[in-house]
Amino acid sequence: MWSRKLGLGRLRDWLVGAVLLTVVVGLVETMIGWSAVLEPWALLPPGVLAVAFLLTAMSYLLRAVRVRVYFQTALSGRFLAVLRLSVLHNTANNLLPMRAGEMVFPWLMRCYFGHGFWAAGASLIWIRLLDLHFLGMIGVVVLWMRAPSPWWGLLVLGWLGVLPLFWLVSRLESKARGEVVGHGQRLRRLLAIVAAVAAAAPREPTRVLWLYLWTALSWSLKFVGFALILGHFVPVALWQVVLGVMGAELSTVLPFHGIAGSGSFELAAVAAMVPLGVAPAQALAGAVNLHLFLLGSSLVLGVSALLIPVRMQHD
Repeated sequence: MWSRKLGLGRLRDWLVGAVLLTVVVGLVETMIGWSAVLEPWALLPPGVLAVAFLLTAMSYLLRAVRVRVYFQTALSGRFLAVLRLSVLHNTANNLLPMRAGEMVFPWLMRCYFGHGFWAAGASLIWIRLLDLHFLGMIGVVVLWMRAPSPWWGLLVLGWLGVLPLFWLVSRLESKARGEVVGHGQRLRRLLAIVAAVAAAAPREPTRVLWLYLWTALSWSLKFVGFALILGHFVPVALWQVVLGVMGAELSTVLPFHGIAGSGSFELAAVAAMVPLGVAPAQALAGAVNLHLFLLGSSLVLGVSALLIPVRMQHD
């Protein structure tokens, strides 16, 4: 029943995801062969794999810290529950199709902390905007790695100048609520949504900066870990590897997402690397193996999170 409430059982999404998964499996076998794709795992040093997994686990931990900072006193004294929520949310995101895993966040916020479902969903919008902003920052860094120039530093400063919007937009709440009266039903509904999203925005400048710091640290650790894995399977320049990781990660943030990310993850990574001169077969093999690492890490961390005891607030 809970899957229907969360929208996790939409037949269309699962069918599309199943088609994508089938296409990827067939494409890999046709272009390369699964045995050839998986063979390089035998040459991956165990220490590199351990470090990559540790960095990924630490990035999950820092995401939980970010959630704790975002909601402040509402989650005070229950960090283990926050950690469980954050890890399960990320695991669901990596496994479920068409971003259905995002619904796990507000649902668990309600179950664990009694937080409003829609209010938590609105907060998640701002968290995702922080993610996208930092991914844009990584894109600028990749461009600098490709062609170093002081102009990239100015672009970084300009990009950081967007951050004040995260607390300035909270002022739209009162404006939107004030405009609700006297308009048609559809417009009133739209303004109410705008007001709810604006109300969920972090208001204090210091909190926005802390949130961005934890966002930057968590993504940086994850990128380093993923670059270690992808670089083993695709031995090209570091900036090409980082851009491949970035392409793959963008597929996990954007709405189009297959079952366990199959299809969308590989397509995004290949689309990022092939224009840079990486052979399509090599890019596909690297993307598939990076995806396998992501799924394996997600399953291990997700099962581990289930072992954390939690006191339920709402069924």
